[in-house]
This record gives sequence, structure tokens and C-alpha cells, in this order.
Amino acid sequence: MADDVKIMGMPAESGRWLLIIIGTIIELCLGAVYAYSIISVPLKKIFTAPVAEGGFGLTVGAMDMSYPYIASLAFFALTMPLVGKYIEKYGPRKVGMVGGVIVGLGWILGSTATSPMMLMILYGVIAGIGVGIAYNCPITTAARWFPDKRGLAVGLTLLGFGFSAFITGKLSDILSASFGGVFASMKILGIAFLILIVLLSMFLVFPPAGWCPAGWKPPVAAAGGKKMEFTRDEMSKTTSFFGLWICYVIGALAGLMAIGVAKPAGIEVAANAGIAEADISATLTNLVLPFAFCNAIGRPLFGTLTDKLTPPRTAILSYVIIIASCVLMYTNPASIKMYTVAFAALWLCLGGWLAVAPAATASYFGTKDYARNYGLVFTAYGVGAIIGNLMAGAAKDMLGGYVNVFPYVAVLAALGIVVAFVMMKPPKSA
Repeated sequence: MADDVKIMGMPAESGRWLLIIIGTIIELCLGAVYAYSIISVPLKKIFTAPVAEGGFGLTVGAMDMSYPYIASLAFFALTMPLVGKYIEKYGPRKVGMVGGVIVGLGWILGSTATSPMMLMILYGVIAGIGVGIAYNCPITTAARWFPDKRGLAVGLTLLGFGFSAFITGKLSDILSASFGGVFASMKILGIAFLILIVLLSMFLVFPPAGWCPAGWKPPVAAAGGKKMEFTRDEMSKTTSFFGLWICYVIGALAGLMAIGVAKPAGIEVAANAGIAEADISATLTNLVLPFAFCNAIGRPLFGTLTDKLTPPRTAILSYVIIIASCVLMYTNPASIKMYTVAFAALWLCLGGWLAVAPAATASYFGTKDYARNYGLVFTAYGVGAIIGNLMAGAAKDMLGGYVNVFPYVAVLAALGIVVAFVMMKPPKSA
């Protein structure tokens, strides 16, 4: 049967790799949410500039500007569980197209915002919902077509999401300089995202029932062994689900916090070293490239490790890296070099968790109800985004610096090691 199935006119064995490329581009568009820290700087300047100078004359703090970012991640994560059943019912093509339209509209409408609150609703909520609708379509497609290389396939598909911060951030700077500012840039990017996601989603299809790569046979549960396919309700009753969910919260918390405070934390470290913001700002912006690269490469790297080491061992490895990064930051509050190493590692681990969690979901609970299953697991991402960024803000406002959040993150990572070892195991039954 494997020889009879075609993808875009090609045998499925080779054609399925085209779906990875298509999925990567879609995820690149969706991952523009990670570029918010770059566009937030010019947005804040417009909101706070006097009306006479073309601004809105508002008093805007750092937390005010963080709300659109938090909202986009939260609604992204909260939407996914609601969409899974529609991916199964209508297929990834139609659902992906709907998500693409909403993502594009969020960016376009966000370009009309006159305050952070308005930006939070138009950009954060609307675009976040669109990302939540479309995000799982390429992932579910990759998981179905690559049962033999699931971790690698999901990791490669998510490569675009991780690398998007650098690409869309640079594009935003170029478009802003060429077309009259950050609002024009947002509008152009919104139109581009809408067109690209809708067109590319047309190629997303599931394999026929029973299809598998030549020479590969699906594992069969032995008598009395673990169940291979779980519905969402069955999954939610297992210890494995709770272990995976808690571990995902901790992994996402550390990484999303690092993304959200990358530049202001860098400015703080530079100030501790006696370097003025004006002298370090451009360098910190350029560091988005290696950070984004680490975030992107974390997906296929940790996806492959998940295939080879098992999900809990890979999770423990990520927590060891997170703890080491936190120690580096806390013990070197005035070192730009240590800041660079620590934040690159934290971005890497976030990328890793965005491959570990979906691969573990498919491996532990099967692929028949994967879209709904991973949608529920992915709520951990939203919880981690909210907790991580609120922790960072509290550390800055109440403890005097972002560096003070890292001991708490290290403690949570140590807890994650225990949870991964005890609870994050393949389920035996629902």
C-alpha cells in the first residue's frame, strides 16, 4: 500500500518530506509571536511619544507592554484543546486555512492599536487564537506521515517556529524603515502571513488509514502490556499525562521567560558591568540571531534525542541545562558572555520542549486522537508563559533585578527532574 500513495505526485516515502518543508514555513509565520520583544520597543516609543510628535502621549510601563505578549501565548495555548476535534473532523487543510486568516487579521488589526490594551486585544488575543488554531495542523500531519521518525519529523516542522524571531524581527525592522514605521510593518506582515498560511495549508493532508512506510510495522501491545491508543478523556486520567503536563509547564516557563526578558535582562547585565544602554542595545538585538538559532535547532535536536533516549531522559537532560543556565546567570550578574551562554541555552531548551512534548504525546497516547490529546497537553505552554513572565516581572519590580528570578527557576527545574523520573513514564492503561 505504501507504494500506491502519492503526495503532490510523488511517492509517499519521498513526498512526505515536502510536507515537512511546507509545515516549517507555516510554523515560521506562526512563530512571529516570538518577535514581539523586537517590535515592542518601537511600539512603546509611539505609545509614549507626545501627541505633537505623532505619538499617543500615554504613560506606559514595562508590564503594560508585556500584556500583549502574554495574551498571545495564553490564547495560543488555550485555543489548541478546542481545535483538536475539528482537525480530526475536517482535516488539517481547512483548519489551517481558517487559522491563517485569523492570524493575518490579528496582525493587520494590531497595526491600528492606539494603546497597549488595544494591542493586547487586537494583536494578542486575535492573533493568539489564530496561532492556536493553525499551529497543530502541520505537527499532526508530520506525526501521521512519520510514525517511524516522529520526533525528528515534529522537530523539523517546528524549526520554523523557533527561527521565526530572527527572520520576522529583521523583516519588521526593514519594513519599518522602508514603509513608515512599525504599524506599517505589522500590516504588511499580517497580509503576508494570511496569504502564505492559507495557500500552504491547502497541501496538508493525512495519510490513508492503515498507511505506514515500507518496511516499518507499528508496535503491537503485548497481552497485558500498555495500551497504544488513548482518547483525550482516557489520556487525562493517566499519571503519565500529569507528569508530562507538569514537566512541560516547567520547561516552557523557563524558556518563555528567557524570550520575554532577553533584551531588558541583557541591558540590566550590561548596566551591572558599567555599560550604557545606548552602547549595548544594538548588540543585544543582534543576539536574537544566535538565540533564535538555538531555539530552532532545539526542536530537531531534542526530537531526535527523544527518539533515542526516551522522553523522560530527554526531559531530565533539559532540566540539567536549565539549572546550569540559572546558576550562570545568578553567579555572573555583570557578564555579557555568561548572559549570552545562559540565554542561548534557555532558548535551546524551550525549542527542545516544543519537540519533546508532542513526540511524547504521540508515543505515549497514540496518533488517532493526537490533535485533541496534544491540544490538552499544550495548555501547559500557556500556563508556563503566564507564570514565567509574571515571575520575571515580580523579580524586577520587587527584588530589584531580573537576575533574582533564576534561583526560583532552578528550583522548579530540580522539581521537574523528580517529576520526570517518577511520573513521566509510558502509561499502562487508561
